[in-house]
Amino acid sequence: MSAPQAIPSAGRPLSAGAIALMLMLCLTWGFNQIAVKLVLPDIPPMLQATIRSMGALPVLFLIGTFRGVKFFERDGTWKPGLIAGLMFGIEFVLIFQGLHFTSASRAVVFLYTAPFFVALGSYQVLGERLGGAQWLGLAISFAGVALAIGVPQPNVDSQVLLGDLMIVGGAALWAATTLVAKGTRLRFAAPEKALGYQVATSIPILGLAAWLFGESITHTPSLLSLGLMAFQAIWVVGTTFTLWFALVKAYSASKLSAFTFITPLFGVVGSYFIMHDTLSLTFGAAAVLVIAGLFLVNRPSPSAAAPRDALLNVTKT
Repeated sequence: MSAPQAIPSAGRPLSAGAIALMLMLCLTWGFNQIAVKLVLPDIPPMLQATIRSMGALPVLFLIGTFRGVKFFERDGTWKPGLIAGLMFGIEFVLIFQGLHFTSASRAVVFLYTAPFFVALGSYQVLGERLGGAQWLGLAISFAGVALAIGVPQPNVDSQVLLGDLMIVGGAALWAATTLVAKGTRLRFAAPEKALGYQVATSIPILGLAAWLFGESITHTPSLLSLGLMAFQAIWVVGTTFTLWFALVKAYSASKLSAFTFITPLFGVVGSYFIMHDTLSLTFGAAAVLVIAGLFLVNRPSPSAAAPRDALLNVTKT
């Protein structure tokens, strides 16, 4: 079996601009979990995800059309795009349904096992390998996430374990989608087109799941719920997911994925201000662990190429 062919951007360290952009994405995604919870009394989870994808698709077309993206051009990306879309849709089915069985704190910890799946798959798929210090950084960051959320009691039943397994499955699919976007011809597609495959394919999957689980909207949603749904569709999926795939095309998948460890920390801070949850010194210690771990993961090796803000070139294609 031949060695995997290295992707040119596989080992590229993150530039200052990419790090700032990732911080903004993690802040958004951390608040998004709160937004989903606030809408749940009005719109059940699978319908939320379906409506979100339906609202995001025209946003992607508008942004892409403005930038001159040729969505229907034959460029050999439809097969990996369809595969990524299937994984994208099933990922959210697993995550939302897993939350019915396990606690939110367990779900967040298990969801952010995704960087480990990315790191494991990156060498075989992308020709990208993490060093010992970077693996240590991943472990330290994950320990910080677990500390911030709070490690739950071990006395769990089979339903909780099933929910945990579904969340881990969602994390694995998130990682697999990242690897497909990076390691196939999909990396040559514009970010809007790459994400458009996934959003469009997820609509029938999520809609079918909503029907199978018997979900329905029983009353008129509040203005807050409608506003948060617009936030999820236009900003979270239509904009931040597009930026994520632009970054995936330009930088190391492992290092980008490691940055998502910050997301639950932002979620905890958002819960403090919005849900009036309490913060403690434990959170401060957890933040230090996450930052220290990310420093190790993103520390360039002596042989690494000079940093380049390649995202500027990607987003202008």
